[in-house]
Amino acid sequence: MPDYRKHFAALVTPQRQKARADQAPNSAGGYTFALDDWARLDRWLILGAEGGTYYASERKLTVENARAVEACLAADGPRAVRRIVEISRSGRAPKNAPAIFALAIAAGDVKLETRRAALAAVPDVCRTGTDLFHFARDVQGFRKWGRGLRSAVAAWYNGKPIDRLSYQVIKYQQRDGFSHRDLLRLAHPVAPSPQHDALYRWIVGGVEALAREPPRGKALSPEALPGLVRGFESLRAATNQKQVTALIAQHHFTHEMLQTEWKNDPAVWEALLPHMPQTALLRNLGKMTAIGLLEPMSDTSRKVARQLTDAARLSAARVHPIAVLSALRVYEQGHGELARRRQNALSWTPVREVVDALNEAFYLAFQAVEPTGKKHLLALDISSSMASGQIAGVPGLTPRVASAAMAMATARLEREYSVVGFSAAAGGYGGKWGGGVSGLLPLSISPEQRLDDVLRAVGDLPFGGTDCALPMIWATRNRVEVDSFVIYTDNETWAGNMHPFQALREYRQVMGRPARLIVVGMTSTGFSIADPSDPGMLDVVGFDGAAPQVMADFTRGDA
Repeated sequence: MPDYRKHFAALVTPQRQKARADQAPNSAGGYTFALDDWARLDRWLILGAEGGTYYASERKLTVENARAVEACLAADGPRAVRRIVEISRSGRAPKNAPAIFALAIAAGDVKLETRRAALAAVPDVCRTGTDLFHFARDVQGFRKWGRGLRSAVAAWYNGKPIDRLSYQVIKYQQRDGFSHRDLLRLAHPVAPSPQHDALYRWIVGGVEALAREPPRGKALSPEALPGLVRGFESLRAATNQKQVTALIAQHHFTHEMLQTEWKNDPAVWEALLPHMPQTALLRNLGKMTAIGLLEPMSDTSRKVARQLTDAARLSAARVHPIAVLSALRVYEQGHGELARRRQNALSWTPVREVVDALNEAFYLAFQAVEPTGKKHLLALDISSSMASGQIAGVPGLTPRVASAAMAMATARLEREYSVVGFSAAAGGYGGKWGGGVSGLLPLSISPEQRLDDVLRAVGDLPFGGTDCALPMIWATRNRVEVDSFVIYTDNETWAGNMHPFQALREYRQVMGRPARLIVVGMTSTGFSIADPSDPGMLDVVGFDGAAPQVMADFTRGDA
């Protein structure tokens, strides 16, 4: 008798075939569940598409996500704009660029109410001068400089208290082909105060412009400028180290405000340290080490280590875990990403105290979460596709490496967990590692190890195809008690003879446990292995700053 099950079955279906009518082909040729446009909007806002993926170029992925943004705007423009603002302001995303781009699309929408909502949201999403320059560049792809856009840019300047605006203007002076002078000339804001008026004149024409009588108003003296700007003029005119350090101490200037000749002076950097923003501290560790300010066992190194691991500073600055992870990878390698290509590029010998502090700061950057007391199987997709692309555009931070870092955040929180890596041996990929199911490897990594060591260990594992059913199959065959499977993947599964949702169903039946499945999507593709009709499955976005709390609530049954 012929065995027709190999062609059609409800319990076991090869992943290259549809198991259900609501499945769609992913980029690898397997069948998964398509995310709705709103879920894809979230993935885009948090992960972006820099570097693309193994199966999709950056351009293709960006276009697909832009279409999802447009679909959300068409369905409910004001709701889409509110979501853009919510994720941008919450600090959940590693970078603000995807939100700025989505807002630019909304600002050029065909519906007036959507355009108005988007333009009104410019100050909420574009919080820094650099953000505003990015928006000015992006929005030109979707609309012209009409009255609404000019008013929105004017509102960005007029709506800020003079001290905050002065800080933004002198810290972020130009980017993406725009300067503040360019934007003021486009927007023509009517100054809401005499100090704003003086600042605008200074931006457009310098100190000399204050003395010239405008068509409306009167000439002004330099004393009309905000104190921070007057101090900045003195900083630019300073001729010795003593003057520079005194002005830094008085006005809390940042390194971006310094003249180039002072940026290799250890004493100047030491003066910057007490009030250096946390993100700036992370980005300039290599520079401060290269010039000799940070040395092993020095007081300054200990001071920097304390600042890096200050939970209150991290929280107040809304430092994202990705920012810490990026700083750790760059600092630990001892040179910038372009150092191998350039002569006289910056390089340094990492200081142990700083590396240790960065390891600790990574975990502190996640939102505080209470342990669940449940049993977790943390399953890392270590297939070939996970080694391509970048998380949030960070060079070298592939989905594979980033998933290991994120898993360690959960492992450090929970007492009962196991970590495995999986990749399929089908079609000549992968191999049989350590017995058991072909393609699954128990990983002896722990949050007690240094995070940089964990990342190197995972990066050196062999590659294979993608079969996201393997963790559940392995747990079933080995009768491993699991409350929550947490799979870190790009959802490009294709290689298995059983779909992941079928494997979870079999595990529940065999073990008699209502196990849950959390799928942590590590790229901004439009697919998920999580069955949308199963309340015991959850799809979350990798490196969403709120993900650990959401995952813990779901595991406990609170969500």
